[in-house]
Parts: sequence; structure tokens; C-alpha cells
Amino acid sequence: MSESPASQRAGADPNPVSPAPRSDEADRGPAMIELRKLTKAFGSKVALRGVDLRVEAGESLVIFGPNGAGKSTLIRILSSLSRPTGGRVLIGGLDLATHADGIRRYLGVVSHAPLLYDSLTAEENLRFFAQLYGMKDPAPRIAEMLERVGLTARRNDLVRTFSRGMVQRLAIARALLHDPQVLLLDEPDTGLDPQAAEMLHDLLMQVSGRMGERENESDDGGPHSPTPPLPYSRTIVTVTHSIERGLAIADRVVILAGGKIVFAGSARGMSQTEFRPLYDKYVGGGR
Repeated sequence: MSESPASQRAGADPNPVSPAPRSDEADRGPAMIELRKLTKAFGSKVALRGVDLRVEAGESLVIFGPNGAGKSTLIRILSSLSRPTGGRVLIGGLDLATHADGIRRYLGVVSHAPLLYDSLTAEENLRFFAQLYGMKDPAPRIAEMLERVGLTARRNDLVRTFSRGMVQRLAIARALLHDPQVLLLDEPDTGLDPQAAEMLHDLLMQVSGRMGERENESDDGGPHSPTPPLPYSRTIVTVTHSIERGLAIADRVVILAGGKIVFAGSARGMSQTEFRPLYDKYVGGGR
């Protein structure tokens, strides 16, 4: 695991939080991710309206909300693909506005765009990104990640021959290749077939430290079969419409609507049956 960009890592707060910053946050030290009065506007359209949020080191945060709530905009800002109009983004205690190049090495991003090269094979893509990240002797790690996403047999095939699900699997391998401390996921299962979606869910259960919490049901040797858990839990921020899958990997949940956080709280022990009325209360039943 790479050393943290932060000089100090705070422990996770097990208590639910309100949308507004807590009065004791100034005494808690830097979070792994901290948003302060974050705003983003596209001309006259305001996508984010003064968002305040902390994500502690090792915490898995899941963001729910209807279409147009600002979820993807938030992930793009966190991944340094878009600049905020106002406010601050701190990752590992460092300001993204001034330390973006250094922070990117600690990030793994899976978004709607796979960020892969169609004219390269699966293995060549991962080798290229390993070079970008400055990885030494990446071959064992490349082989490990191809196995984890069920693409070992297709490692020498061009990406342009892959299905949508296979491309997304490889994108996940790319995002995890350099063992990032922070994993940012924007609707990672969009367009996946059921088998690929289940594989992705199992992988997220592993990296979020949840795999040991549920009974392994598959023993068919397929790409979504249980594998040993990864060595430590990352800080994960996931945007998803799937309440069931989101709650399964979440320590905390946030509901974003109209560019604002309208709810934030602990997900521990919360069922889909309990969360759905809460979601409808703040969003009005829209998806």
C-alpha cells in the first residue's frame, strides 16, 4: 500500500452525521476526503450548491439521488476531471486545487467513460497505465487484476472486441491496478449484464471489507466466484441507483437532491425496506 498523502489519518466516526458540518470537525484532524462549501455551475445552471462532506479514511460512502442531482458532477470534481466553481476539495489533507498531480496517484476512478484504448489488448492497456503510475515490475499485479475481473483468458485480445461488460471489468482492473487509497465509482454497473454486475458487486464487497460479512454462494469457478479479500479497505465513494447493492457496501449513505445534501447518516444495519421510505421522503419518490 502506498503511503498516505495525509500527514494524519482520522478514524471513522461510527455515528450518523447531519448534512451540516459537525461543530467538532475542526478538532478531528483531516479526513481522507473533505468538501467545504463546494459549488459548481454550468453557466446559469447550478449543479452543486455549497456541499459540505467528510469521508474518513477506510470509509465506504454511497451517494444516492435522482437524475440531475449533481452526483456525477461531484465524482468528476473529486477525480480532478472538473474544477469547482467555488469551495475547496481536500484529499488526504491536501488541496486538490494546488496538489492535483500528486493526489491523482492515490485515486482509482471508474466512470461512464472506461478510459481504455480500443487498439490495445487488455494486458497492453494495463501495462500502459502501470507505466503512467510509475509501477515497478507490474506483471504480477496485472495478472492478479485480470484474474480478479475474469479476463485472464482474454488478456491478449483487443479491447475493441470486448462486450460492454468486459470493457467495464477491464476499467475496474485499471482503476485498482496501482492499489489506490481512494476509489471513486460513478454508476459502475451501468449497462452490465447480470453476471458482470454480480462480479463487480463481489469485487466491491472485497475492497470495502464486506466480503466476510455475507455467505459465499458461488462455487462454480466463474469470474464472480469468491476470491481471497484484498489486504486492506480503501476509502470508497460510490454513486449508484441500486439501493440494495449500495447499502451492501456502505458505511454511510448520502442523499443528494438539487445539488444539496438533503440526508447523511449511518448505513450500518439499515435495510432496503427501511431506506426506501427515507429516500422517497427527501426525493419525492423520483429516481
